[in-house]
Amino acid sequence: MTTTDWGGIYKELGARPVINATGSVTMLGGSTPAPEVREAMDRADGAYVPLMELEERAGEAIAKMVDVPAAYITSGAGSALTLATAACMAGDDDAKIQQLPDTTGMKNEILIQARQRYWYDRCLELAGAKLVMFGTEQGTSREDLEKAIGPNTAAVHYYAVVQEPDPQALSLEDTIEIAHAKGVPVLVDAAGQIYPLDLFGSFVRKGADFQCTAAKYMSSPQSTGLAFGSTDMIRKLALQSFVSYEGRRIRGVGRPQKVDRQEMVGVVAAVRLWMTMNHEERLADTETKCRNMMAPLQGISGVTVELNDNIIGHQPYGVTMEVDPAVIGMSAQDVVDRLKAGDPPIWTRVREGDTGIILHAFGLNEGEDKVVGERIAALFGK
Repeated sequence: MTTTDWGGIYKELGARPVINATGSVTMLGGSTPAPEVREAMDRADGAYVPLMELEERAGEAIAKMVDVPAAYITSGAGSALTLATAACMAGDDDAKIQQLPDTTGMKNEILIQARQRYWYDRCLELAGAKLVMFGTEQGTSREDLEKAIGPNTAAVHYYAVVQEPDPQALSLEDTIEIAHAKGVPVLVDAAGQIYPLDLFGSFVRKGADFQCTAAKYMSSPQSTGLAFGSTDMIRKLALQSFVSYEGRRIRGVGRPQKVDRQEMVGVVAAVRLWMTMNHEERLADTETKCRNMMAPLQGISGVTVELNDNIIGHQPYGVTMEVDPAVIGMSAQDVVDRLKAGDPPIWTRVREGDTGIILHAFGLNEGEDKVVGERIAALFGK
């Protein structure tokens, strides 16, 4: 716990602060802006600025840092997906932009591999698009995609998680080759693919027309994201946005997805920090916190803990804890529930389809790593 007033502002409102051992989840707030980001945001308070101009200049600065053709700041990675699908359907036709989410007369199908359906693909539908699956849950072939592309195909979507490779899915390279041969753009959800640095922006560099990133993973405010893409794609995406709605008086579907000037400069500062920081120190600190959580749990009968050996993406390392209910008298979900009911509450989780409890250091304040380990050990009488 970092201060005696830990969580005091939430308690004043009657809300309970928690220790976040789950990671960078939206439900708990997603991120803690770095001091450099806070400073940039504070400086932005001193003057107003035309947001259309700021979006352009900020995007140019970020694109140069990340080495992609173009970039655009959005209100989260999900917003970037919605704006990208709108761009693929309406393009730069103002009449169509204002017609959405009614897609009458437009190509409105977004192709997605059956085995790549996931929680956030809903964002692809919000502008009026229709998801059409190809392949099966068992696997996807080149022929599956070739047959799926039709006269109403607006784009092909690809879900990228490099740290969890799926050999049964159609590769990004094959997806791009097949889609582009038929004049269809490829959209990539790469929300957490930010490390190693050569991974950041790499899907666009490989030929995808668009990729999204969640800026919260780089110590930017939770409500910010990034769209990377070809110059033409990002130009059309911008036309769907809230600044185009106000600045051009064209009523696109992106109007509710607002980003303020403080957040825009905060994202620029966060990307600059991410591209220049000492990542070896960052990773070493995270590993230490994970090992501190593990230490009190070593040797407890019925409990096994393992350090996840992964540094790719947005949440390095982490701890997987397996429990034997026959020995400790409670299931993994029981442990999660008891930690959440404690004082202060500690949030962890059992991922759907898994049996182990996942612990992450991303959202832990100084000293909370040891508190988490000790509290879990106390549940087992240690």
